[in-house]
Amino acid sequence: MFELLFLGTSASAPSVHRGLSAQLLMAKEYRFLIDCGEGTQRQILRSGVGFKRLNRILITHGHLDHILGLAGLLSTLVRWESLEGLEIYGSRWALERVHDLIYRVTFRNERLLTPLRLIEVQEGVFFEARDFTVSAFSVAHRGAGCFGYIFQEKARRPFLAERAEALGVPFGPERARLVRGEPIQLPDGRIVQPDEVLGAELRGARYVHTGDMGRSESVLEHVRGAHALVTEATYLSADAELAQQFGHLTAAAAAQLAAEAGVQTLILTHLSRRNRERDVLAEAQAIFPNTYVARDFDRFSIDKERGVVKLAPEAGSRADAETDAVDEPLELPDDSPLEP
Repeated sequence: MFELLFLGTSASAPSVHRGLSAQLLMAKEYRFLIDCGEGTQRQILRSGVGFKRLNRILITHGHLDHILGLAGLLSTLVRWESLEGLEIYGSRWALERVHDLIYRVTFRNERLLTPLRLIEVQEGVFFEARDFTVSAFSVAHRGAGCFGYIFQEKARRPFLAERAEALGVPFGPERARLVRGEPIQLPDGRIVQPDEVLGAELRGARYVHTGDMGRSESVLEHVRGAHALVTEATYLSADAELAQQFGHLTAAAAAQLAAEAGVQTLILTHLSRRNRERDVLAEAQAIFPNTYVARDFDRFSIDKERGVVKLAPEAGSRADAETDAVDEPLELPDDSPLEP
């Protein structure tokens, strides 16, 4: 099971109620920060989740509204948190911009006390834990080196306890070995094969995060069958020409992608201040009803059995009532990209 926390949901510039792009994906003992817009460290504090085990950061692309918060976050992490190391993943272009931000600006005359690794990713799996993998796929935005990320829980075969009991398999390490796919020998000499006590393979939870992108056809196969798809909805259909010009999606285009890919739940983020949240939601739900528009501090669980569930804020969280407010639209000239 994955848990997703939205820390920033605004496009290009923060608003009164929305910070810049950042999401925290939690899987058991692992934490992955996806993008790190300006003010992310304060959003982490307000959310109540803290900084512990926050040692992996995935960057979708190198635009400033997705990386500028790294300076403040790293300054806090290396001075106040006892991390054994910090890893930042991204394309070569994104990491070059991150490198300049860290070493030529933030820590130009200082030595980092916490080991920092900048890890270039290519398409495919680049991180593997016991229960899940993380892979990257290319998206079409503005410039080369833009990635989306897939968190895929590994498939498993459920242990059929009734069958095991009927065969006389004792409780203990023997059952664990069968779950691992190893045959065992019973005290009476009989051999029990894993297939005798394991059910059909069950697909694990699949979470896909696209980052910013202007075309959806190239990511269709990567998105297909996701339990949760998080993508952008910077524009409405009335501004489709601007969306194409600046390499972004409309809410309708994001919903069409979700419908074509057969995803279970669509969650929209990266909202422009020019649009009302309710208008974005209405446009998407007309095509794909099971759509949410994320607000800062929204939390979701992503589970292969229960599906996607929006969670209530944790007791004591600093995600207070202001997250229920909706920004009034900002009047902007038609040629404003709202993107660094």
